Amino acid sequence: MTFLVNILDLTPEELKKKFTELDFEPYRADQILQWVYEKGVYDFERMTNLSVDLRKRLKGAFSLAMPEIVESEKSDGNDSKKLLLKLKDGNLVECVYIPMETRHTVCVSSQAGCKFHCAFCASGQNGFFRNLTSGEIISQVLMARDLSASKKITNIVFMGIGEPLDNYTQLMKAIRILNSKNGLGIGARKITISTCGIIPKIKVLSGEGLQIELSVSLHGPNEIVRGSLMPVNSAYSVKYLIEACKQYIKKTKRVITFEYILIKGVNASEKEARDLSRLLKGMLCKVNLIPYNPIEEFAHDAPSYDEIVRFQKALQSKGIKTTVRFSKGQDIQAACGQLRAIHGTIL
Repeated sequence: MTFLVNILDLTPEELKKKFTELDFEPYRADQILQWVYEKGVYDFERMTNLSVDLRKRLKGAFSLAMPEIVESEKSDGNDSKKLLLKLKDGNLVECVYIPMETRHTVCVSSQAGCKFHCAFCASGQNGFFRNLTSGEIISQVLMARDLSASKKITNIVFMGIGEPLDNYTQLMKAIRILNSKNGLGIGARKITISTCGIIPKIKVLSGEGLQIELSVSLHGPNEIVRGSLMPVNSAYSVKYLIEACKQYIKKTKRVITFEYILIKGVNASEKEARDLSRLLKGMLCKVNLIPYNPIEEFAHDAPSYDEIVRFQKALQSKGIKTTVRFSKGQDIQAACGQLRAIHGTIL
């Protein structure tokens, strides 16, 4: 059985190298990348500026396999669309296309399942299956782009299923392809990585030389609160996480966003706001407050609107830039913390 290399798993440089090894004209690689990333064509037969013979040879060596859309849901409250995608081995992932007036964002998954089991997040409730390849990550962006009337994606957020920094090699490869002028050409500053706080990888990321946005899931101002919500805190505590973030800021000169899900009766009191402001004092950062989006495994509620505003003002009064994100797509379980591989693995 011939093993076909998926072109989506290759950087432009790797594709040209493969072409040279197979005695294909290297410039043909640029033509194929243009078909895939600019024109959204994933079938060699439709690449009409390639000869019939070349198309035949390409099909014998490469594939452009895409996941299968198992389910597609559109939010009633806005135009957000969630896709449930079946990978070639039967594992399932989800991605969300979020259109707005000035930008078109796709929230992508980096793993099938998640091993970190944050209490408020659906993604880890069914366990961890495997890492995604760079091509499987990129395919989510391409499939979301196909849903867009403008056929353009402006922003990518790695906030879907899985911990991006736990799949570091494939994550960075996907980002470099998406950022490449021969890929989707999405600016690094339009790409956001969200992490639960894998300190060693945050340190590695600081040396990549990419002007990406980094969001760190904090969700508690101290070890007790964060530890009750995020088991990862036992390995990477608040104290050492904040130290690592300070070093990241110092090295990259980039602002870090701290994500903070507000959960009534857990981490949303004015005392916790004061503790959080002390923790982040003097840092080049901002805080993104996210009212809790319910999942059945964690029976809690979001604070009231007034309580959210009080928490925000308490931080702002201490000079900490703070925004509130009211998630889109809650009605289709596509809001922050609600994505999961609902059906596990299809055999």
